[in-house]
Amino acid sequence: MTQKVSPVKKLTGNLTPPPDKSISHRSALFAAISEEESLIHNYSDAADPASTLKCLAQLGVQIEKNGSTVRISGAGRNGLQKPDQPLDCGNSGTTMRLLGGILAGAGVDCTMIGDESLSSRTMKRIIDPLTRMGCSITGRDGSYAPLNVRPNNGVQGIRFPLPIASAQLKSAVLLTGLFGEKPTEVIESTLSRDHTERLLELQSEPYGTGKLIRSSLDDTIPAQNYSVPGDFSAAAFWLVAGSIQPETNVHLSQVGINPSRIAAYQVLLEMGANIQKENETTAGKEPVADLTIKPSALSPIELDPALVPNCIDELPILMVAMCFAEGTSVISGAEELRHKETDRLSAMAEILTLSGASTEIKKDGIIIHGQPDFIPRPSLYPSYHDHRMAMAAAVLATRSNGVSKIKDADCTDISYPEFWDHLLNLSH
Repeated sequence: MTQKVSPVKKLTGNLTPPPDKSISHRSALFAAISEEESLIHNYSDAADPASTLKCLAQLGVQIEKNGSTVRISGAGRNGLQKPDQPLDCGNSGTTMRLLGGILAGAGVDCTMIGDESLSSRTMKRIIDPLTRMGCSITGRDGSYAPLNVRPNNGVQGIRFPLPIASAQLKSAVLLTGLFGEKPTEVIESTLSRDHTERLLELQSEPYGTGKLIRSSLDDTIPAQNYSVPGDFSAAAFWLVAGSIQPETNVHLSQVGINPSRIAAYQVLLEMGANIQKENETTAGKEPVADLTIKPSALSPIELDPALVPNCIDELPILMVAMCFAEGTSVISGAEELRHKETDRLSAMAEILTLSGASTEIKKDGIIIHGQPDFIPRPSLYPSYHDHRMAMAAAVLATRSNGVSKIKDADCTDISYPEFWDHLLNLSH
């Protein structure tokens, strides 16, 4: 699908972002290995969380879906069955890495596959520590899907300092640790999103500049009974879209504001964005709030590399905001962007160049020379079949002086199926 994006004179309206994708994945995975029944409300209908449900059903987990409500009868740690066919994780790295941790710990005999994009992303990060823990998990060329999981002779607890700030790697190791008699301890020096620890109620304690989290067979896996909050990563596109428009009044309801997820919110505030936070409350174990965005002049920023892990998914849309700041912005320490659905650093550099923005790409980041009166050229933007590239290009195109087009725009279904409808509804 090629999507046309027309210039926008003003952006106004109310919307609720789609359910949080990260929490949706985890709620289903944790419910599947609980001994109890879980009732999850507002489960994401995006393609990635759907892949998680499909894989769990293949493993014999009883799942009933009624609209956005999912009822899961927990199979317990030892109740997952050998699937008849390979488990297809689609485009979802979260599914492959987190479910891989569970299956390796449980020793379920199976093969995990993914689409072309997922099959090109390294899984060596989880293969190495899980192998150290006594699991049998191997990949193509030692690093890539298909992943083959085989029965093990018992999970050995390890102490594992995270080599990179990665919530997926942290979660995979902790989930495998749930199958070991001796505790597994994961040490985070740079904090990443903490949904896994929250939803599993795992023990943790401060450790240096970060924290140490433990998991073992002694941990009871709680039922996952709550409503999934709105996805902050999806909301970020509207925070930026509203901030770069001369006329804006956008109200976002029930957005997840987990402190380990909202570095992009802090970055935008530091740049001078006019974002108001109201009606703070909780949804299950997660904080939520309403956010209102109004126009503002943006200042450039030199992004602290320590913030990168907690805004890694939002960096592409933050780059769009930087194009409209008055001066030069710098992102460093973001080489992880090169290992996402596509090389997001190179992809965004190409998108920004097509728009006429002045940029300099680095090995681990980008330099963007912003202008408040920047008018992007109408362009045919590639999406690279990457949902975040497509949406970032669309937000950029709203400030153009002509109609732009986004190629393969239906890739937004991966995380935000309603994106194009929401853009149309807010645009005036």
